[in-house]
Amino acid sequence: MFLWWCQDSPNLSQRARDEIGAAETVYVSLASAWETAIKVSLGKLRFEIPFSFGVQISGFQPLPITFEHAERLTTLPPHHRDPFDRMLIAQAQIEGLSIVTHDDRFEPYDVELAWV
Repeated sequence: MFLWWCQDSPNLSQRARDEIGAAETVYVSLASAWETAIKVSLGKLRFEIPFSFGVQISGFQPLPITFEHAERLTTLPPHHRDPFDRMLIAQAQIEGLSIVTHDDRFEPYDVELAWV
């Protein structure tokens, strides 16, 4: 969703924009930066500015990946196979954060969701 926010994409609903705008702190996971870098390098995605600069100018905060986040992956049921999304779920569970998503595969997990 961070890329949609930066690109002012119509895919990001007004409701999601309002929730993001009203949040005291908005985090962007290093997992999202990693996934974006892979997709850009493969030519599957274009992002015109460095990801870190996008986070900086948005006023959002980076969320590093910790050993605790990685270890949480071992306890997650396999409802979702995408390793980057699974990391977002683990981070949200440990940090008590909600995830802005349009992916209904997040629903079976014990994590608060804000729908796009």
